[in-house]
Amino acid sequence: MSANPTIHTARLPDDIPFYTPNGDEVTLFELAYRNCLPILIKGPTGCGKTRFVEHMAARLKRPLYTISCHDDLSASDLVGRHLIDASGTYWMDGPLTQAVRHGGICYLDEVVEARKDTTVVLHALSDDRRILPIERTGETLSAPPEFMLVISYNPGYQHLLKGLKPSTRQRFVSLAFGFPEPAREAEIVMMESGIHQAAAKQLVVLANALRNVAEHDLEEAPGTRLIVGAAKLIASGCDPQTACRVAIVECLSDEPEITRALMVVVQAVFDR
Repeated sequence: MSANPTIHTARLPDDIPFYTPNGDEVTLFELAYRNCLPILIKGPTGCGKTRFVEHMAARLKRPLYTISCHDDLSASDLVGRHLIDASGTYWMDGPLTQAVRHGGICYLDEVVEARKDTTVVLHALSDDRRILPIERTGETLSAPPEFMLVISYNPGYQHLLKGLKPSTRQRFVSLAFGFPEPAREAEIVMMESGIHQAAAKQLVVLANALRNVAEHDLEEAPGTRLIVGAAKLIASGCDPQTACRVAIVECLSDEPEITRALMVVVQAVFDR
């Protein structure tokens, strides 16, 4: 068993997290929820997938259980395991089991990063059975109507060894996310950071310029999350080019030649 194999949170909604729709994704999520259908969200890193799920959990007033998937994540990390203390052996529910018991939304972020046996556990929950068999206790849980399963991944970053099998993919309603259009992205940057409009627009111009570069020279394009990080630094008094270097450029590559080339783009945008 790995130490701290999964990081998850169970959050009861309070204030609804800020999110501006890019299309009909809010309506489609609500319709899927009402019809007990699981959802697959696919899109690039930093495009708002996690924020969207947090927003929808709060709108629907359901507790949210978030699991960040990784290579060591096993089925036991999701379902639960027997533990031992001074009084003996006892069973501890995993986050997936807790979500089923409490009628919450269970969100597996970057699900293809988990071990292959993990997704098999989801099959009985993501079809019309909506059950969770717990082999180690002999219990079979029936998911209440309030329970919802949501998974996400970045198809542009994954390769053939880390894709979703058709037997898993076809159990989900799929929502495709992309980067926001410029005016909407500038609004998001302003709302998240408190930066003024002109600087927000410059950052969005920079983001789209770097995304064009990313198609040829980078593994990943800069997401809105990186742009917001730079905006927060600028709003706190940091020099814009310095903020872009530490919050965006250095996060995109470790290669000195590439980072220098990216900084040329930054300078071109902010020297206008």
